[in-house]
Amino acid sequence: MKKKTQKNLNKYEALIILDTAGREDAEKDIIERIQKEIQQAGGKVETVQKMGPKPFARTTSKRTAGSYVNFIFAAPGKAIAELDAKFHLDTDLFRWQITEPLPEAPVREPRTGEEAKTERTVS
Repeated sequence: MKKKTQKNLNKYEALIILDTAGREDAEKDIIERIQKEIQQAGGKVETVQKMGPKPFARTTSKRTAGSYVNFIFAAPGKAIAELDAKFHLDTDLFRWQITEPLPEAPVREPRTGEEAKTERTVS
């Protein structure tokens, strides 16, 4: 079930690896540009989490590491295809993945000793 945040907006999470090799000062500009693209697609950015540079498990495209950024945003469903198309054209983005966050699990109260005993004896 999709989580509704505002009128016809779904909640999404985007994990993006930035290609900032040799240009660490460009990270802020790239993040601002991504936020503007999400807003232009009809979305609203809720949280931006900079995770910093992390090494890759395997060297890919002659790179050994990338700067990871996590965006949590609300957007209409049609915006995801539009964002994906824009991200394909952006040479500063190395990889990205947009997903719907998992629903929060309901909080269960711990059972008392009496409840646990009666539950086991009832067949």
